[in-house]
Amino acid sequence: MSMPQTNLQAAMNARILGSGSETMVLAHGFGGDQSLWDKILPYLTKHYQVLVFDWPFSGAVKDPNLYDPLKYSSFDAFVNDLIALMDELHLTSSVFVGHSMSGMIGCIASIKKPQLFNRLILVGASPRYINIDDYEGGFDAAAVADMLTSIESDYENWTTSFAKLLVDNNDPHSVEHYLKCLKSTNQEFVLPLAKTVFHSDERETLEKVTIPCTIIQTNDLVVPDSVAYYMQKKIKGETTVEIVKADRHYPQLTAPLDFLHVLARVLGFQI
Repeated sequence: MSMPQTNLQAAMNARILGSGSETMVLAHGFGGDQSLWDKILPYLTKHYQVLVFDWPFSGAVKDPNLYDPLKYSSFDAFVNDLIALMDELHLTSSVFVGHSMSGMIGCIASIKKPQLFNRLILVGASPRYINIDDYEGGFDAAAVADMLTSIESDYENWTTSFAKLLVDNNDPHSVEHYLKCLKSTNQEFVLPLAKTVFHSDERETLEKVTIPCTIIQTNDLVVPDSVAYYMQKKIKGETTVEIVKADRHYPQLTAPLDFLHVLARVLGFQI
């Protein structure tokens, strides 16, 4: 089911907060919702108009019909939603902050509609998660197959172990926050979404990205450092890798101030 363009803002719970002259778009990742940005939002809204929203698979989205696994079997449908939402809100030349799967969605959107963004901030992003030939994605094919089997056969235990894989276990409140988001996601959506994400291969996309990029890398069990430097090498726009001293995949939850300091330095604002 396709979304009526006029209702995208309401359907995706989109909100613009803050009063800066520039716009920043925050796009959450797999199994999450916009609340995962809450710790850094008060700082960013002092300097930017900040757009936050929920992807159609999110448990925060009220209409379960918005997410069609067939339609969202590649990143293209997410890209189209992002472009349509920004068109509806008349936003261009924005800073795009994409976490995890949203990093590649932002890259594709920047190619499809160059005037949308003036910079990409890619947080824990990856063009491919599965190792192949001389590319290290972080997972071998068997590990991804096992994960997909676990989602199908032992969902309750999988959600807990996945949250602990992604979020620093020394911060139990943040683990619980992400786990709550994950558990609120419609269980029927999780397996097809995981297939879309973990079977994706967007390596050829990187060479078409021509705007400046900042790749934010943590001590991540899902996206190894080699992925960040691979992306830096392939992206055509001026690209830097910035290390945030944080364990696991969610610096905005477990190291918000360190994360903000990197954003402030890259974008030139004061915290």
